[in-house]
Amino acid sequence: MKISVLGCGRWGSFIAWYLASKKGYDVYSWGPEEDYSYQVLKSTGKNEYVALDPRITLTCDLEQAVGHADIVIISISSQGVRGFIDKIKAFNVSDKTFVLCMKGIEVETGERLSEILVEKGISKDKIAVWVGPGHIQDFTAGIPNCMVIDSHNVELKKFLADNFKSDLIRFYYGNDIVGTEIGAAAKNVMGIAAGVLDGGGVSTLKGPLMSRGAREVARLIKAMGGNELSAYGLAHLGDYETTLFSRHSHNRMYGEMLVKGEKFQKLAEGVMTAAAMKKLGEKYNVELPITDAVYEVCFHDKAMDGSCMDMILKLFSRDTKFEF
Repeated sequence: MKISVLGCGRWGSFIAWYLASKKGYDVYSWGPEEDYSYQVLKSTGKNEYVALDPRITLTCDLEQAVGHADIVIISISSQGVRGFIDKIKAFNVSDKTFVLCMKGIEVETGERLSEILVEKGISKDKIAVWVGPGHIQDFTAGIPNCMVIDSHNVELKKFLADNFKSDLIRFYYGNDIVGTEIGAAAKNVMGIAAGVLDGGGVSTLKGPLMSRGAREVARLIKAMGGNELSAYGLAHLGDYETTLFSRHSHNRMYGEMLVKGEKFQKLAEGVMTAAAMKKLGEKYNVELPITDAVYEVCFHDKAMDGSCMDMILKLFSRDTKFEF
């Protein structure tokens, strides 16, 4: 089985390392030549997370990486997927399987990432998503976790999960790609809210955030035609510890720094996902109060005027209602 991982940032470099060192596959790891992550790996053979395994071939030649692979794993910024697929489609990809490892929703369209690939002419039976809890720092320290692979194609997700599993990652077969993708993306929004609570000194409120956040996402998943129980699976609720509590979480740290009036320099996917989810809530007529509050603090400079915490705490002044 020939595998290429497109994107050599923190998650892409980990996946290449995992499949090479833990599973023994020969893996091509691609990044654009001008990209900082690629240059670090090229010049030092490692980054702050992993070292290049001898089975990994590092390349900046996209055609070479795509042509090598039976399975193309994509790990880039979720908002860049549409344009990136256009570049890939310049090559013959009719026999390729695509695995998406990003957690996001396209902000302009509200489309799930797998929907974008289908829209670009890739068969939905050739597409899978790989999501769920786990930080690279923990995995590389030997701490195991559980993740999920989902697809419209039952045989494909079983094949990938069975061939990618190890004593480091236990995979489950997903059974609701709508819920899996929406849940995985939405947990980053909840991560920002958790960071605001941490930065504001009210971390105990993360318990209610976990419960009500999952209910909020479940309502959206159901309205979109998915199974609302997916919000309580690995892709969403199962990823909460990693996102709402870990010092490694970019989204949690973004929220914590935001409420303190500081700027987070790395990628926090939950920012654009909040904007995308807000649009989806309006489209499907679903109340998303936590999402709306996160959107306000991210896009309306609430940190600058000192009302960042007020937006989150305003959730507690909502009308009393039955929990379920």
